Amino acid sequence: MNQELWNKILAFDFDNPPSEYGFSIRLANENYWTKNFTEQAILEYKKFMYLAATTDSMVSPSEIVDTVWHQHLIFTQLYTEFCDILGKQIQHVPSTHNRSELEKFKQAKERTGLLYKEVFGDPPNSIWGFSDMYESLRLEKASFKLRTFTIIGILATLALSIPLYFALKPIYIRIENPYFLIGYLSLIIISFFGLLQFNRNKLLTIIRQSDPKSFIFNLTPAEVIYLKSHSLSLVINGSINELIETNAITINQDETIELSQKGATNTREQLQVTSVLSESGPLSYGKLLSQLILKPIFGNVSNCMNAFNKYFIKSKKFGYLFYINFGILALLFLIGFTRLATGVLRDKPITLFFFTLLALIVCIGIFLDKLTRIADTIIVPELYKEEIIPSSQTGNEWQWTYFLLGPAVLSTDLIPLVTKQEKRTGGGDGNSGSCGSSGGSSCGSSCGSSCGGCGGGGD
Repeated sequence: MNQELWNKILAFDFDNPPSEYGFSIRLANENYWTKNFTEQAILEYKKFMYLAATTDSMVSPSEIVDTVWHQHLIFTQLYTEFCDILGKQIQHVPSTHNRSELEKFKQAKERTGLLYKEVFGDPPNSIWGFSDMYESLRLEKASFKLRTFTIIGILATLALSIPLYFALKPIYIRIENPYFLIGYLSLIIISFFGLLQFNRNKLLTIIRQSDPKSFIFNLTPAEVIYLKSHSLSLVINGSINELIETNAITINQDETIELSQKGATNTREQLQVTSVLSESGPLSYGKLLSQLILKPIFGNVSNCMNAFNKYFIKSKKFGYLFYINFGILALLFLIGFTRLATGVLRDKPITLFFFTLLALIVCIGIFLDKLTRIADTIIVPELYKEEIIPSSQTGNEWQWTYFLLGPAVLSTDLIPLVTKQEKRTGGGDGNSGSCGSSGGSSCGSSCGSSCGGCGGGGD
């Protein structure tokens, strides 16, 4: 290995000079990648370019590495500076999918694997084994959308009510109230609690079946905080608080926040906060928050995590779980509905049971809606709290403490501002939770297999 060259490549900063929508932030935003995954993909791209620079033979990137390469080519000056370090102008050779090229690219891919293993060891499967970040979840896409299934399920439930009425009528006429109502309420409670426990266990199993090196097990504190709360305000509060603790910003007596120039910024998120204050001068907490929410570096936290949720609930495994829940709850409704119909046709008092059934319908709707968010708001955060954090050496201890303990660990100067803002906005931050037009399943490499590799470039 040419250690001198590799050290230069490793030290090359793709985000210098730092900007609001620089290389890394743009790469993450356009592909719905998490922060750590983006950094890992850039590192693997550097390794690939080292191989391209030190061999005269053709080498071929993975689809994820190729995505980074495409992004780098757009930053023409940055790419030129990087190639100057490599000592070669590395040419991107796209595949035309001609049969005559298939063998050449196949050999290039095999050669790249051998060279990589010889120089760097085994390649990480999360970057070299999958076509995009979300594929590491190992979730096959469902055949039906949940909305389509729900509509069909409602129609099927209504159709089944007629034969079920005639089947249960002989039994119902022998069971008087309040015995049936007590039994029915007990069945409802048992069903909901049983499904809740079943869902948590099943969802945890699905998450655990992801690739061991999947991005979902390597999230930043900010991303886990957003998963749990779906609030960018809480994420931004963490960066603001760190700047207060280091005296980089101060809170004035009029409750405005101002840049103090005393402390240093240690992360790109903190740099974004100080940049806004530097441009705008002292701002109230609410105005500072409203500006920061719109910044790409914070927006990507919600984008990639919302994309994860969409990708997850569109999967076949989650679909089966949703179908089971819908079927059991639909049957629960039918049992009550046919009882109601029996009472109406027999001219029995049905007011109390009618409102019971109406409440059940509302509860079913809420329960199924929350089911689509349990994986991100409960399962993954609990996995980090109980297993991942205790078993790992976290680089940012305060941020993980903030995730575990919440706003209680914020600065005593910041807490009153946060509390007032939450009362003013009702706890929301104006973030709609949208991840863009393409969503999770379309995230990842847009190049796909169209890139064959590079021929090692020329001097």
